[in-house]
Amino acid sequence: MRRASGQIAVVLVGVALGVLATTSTASAAIKAKTVISGLSTPTAFTFASANVVWYVEKNNGQIRTHRLGTHADSLFATVPGVDGSGERGMLGIALDPKYPARPFVYVYATRTVSGHLRNQILRYRNSSGSGTNRTVIWSSRASTNPYHNGGHIAFSPGGLLYAVVGDAHRSANAQDRTHNDRGKVLRMTRTGKAPASNPFGNRIFSYGLRNSFGFAFDPRTGRLWESENGPECNDELNRIRKGRNYGWGPHETCGGRSPRDTNRDGPRPVLPKLWYTPTIAPTGVTFCRGCGLGAKSRGRLFFGAFNTGQIRRVRLNARRTGVRGQHVVYTNGSGILSMERAPGGRVYFSDGSAIYRLVRR
Repeated sequence: MRRASGQIAVVLVGVALGVLATTSTASAAIKAKTVISGLSTPTAFTFASANVVWYVEKNNGQIRTHRLGTHADSLFATVPGVDGSGERGMLGIALDPKYPARPFVYVYATRTVSGHLRNQILRYRNSSGSGTNRTVIWSSRASTNPYHNGGHIAFSPGGLLYAVVGDAHRSANAQDRTHNDRGKVLRMTRTGKAPASNPFGNRIFSYGLRNSFGFAFDPRTGRLWESENGPECNDELNRIRKGRNYGWGPHETCGGRSPRDTNRDGPRPVLPKLWYTPTIAPTGVTFCRGCGLGAKSRGRLFFGAFNTGQIRRVRLNARRTGVRGQHVVYTNGSGILSMERAPGGRVYFSDGSAIYRLVRR
């Protein structure tokens, strides 16, 4: 068990409590089991194996490991200069796809470097349980406004590193593809370079995003699904495609027809697969594959929400390109920060003080 260093709130901007009227609530067949408690805002976590969790806490710069069987908890590294104000801080973590043969750990952090705030992806080498050889593989100027930094990172089934970056609270950034990574999904190699297959000759994979706290790859198809925080309307669930524009930009409004009123800028904007007004602040995304939550959960997409504490189970269509339905399957006592699938398939989530596993009642 880790002791919390204080009650720290995660601030999500432009959101209001509520749920989508057409969402149905499933019978209470799923509950949560606490697996790591006493944490201080565990914004991101991942797995080295079914029993070894890697996690970060938003404000303290620490990268830690936890063994679920013995509850042994160890400090791996402390990222210097982390700024945890607003939505800044330690925001993402991923392991090399061939870990531990390639013993590299990646984190996304907002930190002060030479007197300037930067959003960065840092790579550490695991040397006998300690983080060494800290290397910056991507860096972008952080806004003076402490919101809309994004920060979730994950490797694709093809071994490329994806990262989502918020618009830095300036909507025009999302449509600017000239040396501007804000409001984008980025795709890069393990060393931070732009793959030749990227659509715009840089790290940008898709654009026109406002702010996101989660994405995941469908294990059946490899397709990318992302959750998106809207302003006071139109939180979204999107299927992200290479080179496509997701419509957020300087002409957004909540006074028009949803969801086009917040997806109207730039060429051929792609509309979300689901949207939510009033907003719910969607966060972590994952998929059930061997998750042990029953036949109704097999192959389903799961995502959490910060405002409501709800976890939704989403049924995709036969081609897995759209949505057929959704249910609220669990409601937590506080907001959901992140969701992940462990090796073996079990589904986990975090809130402001702990990490949990979803189980059947």
